[in-house]
Amino acid sequence: MTARKLKVGVIGLGEVAQIIHLPILESLSHRYQISALCDISQQLLDTMGEKYRVTNLYNDSKQLTRQEDLDVVFVLNSDEYHTESVISAIENQKHVLVEKPMCLTQSDADAIINARDKYGVQVMVGYMRRFAPAFTAAIKEVQDLSRINYAKIRDIIGQNSLFIEQSSNVYRFNDIPQEVINEKEDRAKSMVAEAIGEGATKELASAYRLLCGLSSHDLSAMREIIGVPNRVASASQWNGGRFINAVFQYDNFYASFETGVDNIIRFDAHIEVFGQNKQIKVQYDNPYIRHLPTNLIIKETIDGNYQEKVIRPTFKDPYTHELEYLYDVVTKGMIPKTTPEDYKEDLNLFRKIIDVLKEPKVTSPIS
Repeated sequence: MTARKLKVGVIGLGEVAQIIHLPILESLSHRYQISALCDISQQLLDTMGEKYRVTNLYNDSKQLTRQEDLDVVFVLNSDEYHTESVISAIENQKHVLVEKPMCLTQSDADAIINARDKYGVQVMVGYMRRFAPAFTAAIKEVQDLSRINYAKIRDIIGQNSLFIEQSSNVYRFNDIPQEVINEKEDRAKSMVAEAIGEGATKELASAYRLLCGLSSHDLSAMREIIGVPNRVASASQWNGGRFINAVFQYDNFYASFETGVDNIIRFDAHIEVFGQNKQIKVQYDNPYIRHLPTNLIIKETIDGNYQEKVIRPTFKDPYTHELEYLYDVVTKGMIPKTTPEDYKEDLNLFRKIIDVLKEPKVTSPIS
């Protein structure tokens, strides 16, 4: 029996769409058909429409969501506009894949959940690291531990542009009006101010955007593999909010989290869980260079012998696994594991980190 093809509308044609989603959708052409594209840049829209042979082209995301034959909408535009794009798709009876962060505020998350429940579609948040086979295998390994002594979550990377310049050809045009750029910046400031509350500084706003962006991958995966922490025991930020360290308290152990972005062309992202006799590590590589493997590294002592093994389940990238999973969500009526409610757990944790960052420090030697 021939599998049903899902017709997809894609909102936002920037880096992640060009490098990841559009090529993967094309590679999964037995499951998906790219049927509509939307971007505020007309030049980019025309270029990608020609490249992917798509004639339904829109500058307005709401117009795309009203295209009747679409089954699912990918919301890949700038995060300040995610909520209105997602809700418009929901109201037009479309399932949704929305890139992280789903939104920046609790009120927007609640609005998305309410709309989804009213119209009976599914909304899936694009946390692709949680679909890597090495990660799902690690979950089982951690569940089998008799106890956890410690966990470490690390994501210190070079700027995306450093990798993209050497590995991809991304189309960029300068035909976006300045007033639109200004409106986007104003919208972002307003949303972040709502999210982090009183005492917001430029540094805290930058830290919050880092948490919503890069760090959301790490903290979301952390929650799935070791659960939600009881509290944020400590937190610090420096370099204008571009580096963050936090310590989380669990029932019987602590976990440390460290993240930052610099100009070194390397990608060090991993989750490591230390048991009494076994150490379990999931090591990620740059997702913008597709098919770099995600590895599971296990170190343990068995009968007095120390052993190390590296398990590479597949070269298939986590994004492809994610979109294969999405297909089942839409066609089989599954509830995705990365729901809007799941994402709200991240928003809660981001705010708890920010609240600890607001607390006065005894000394502040680092600017």
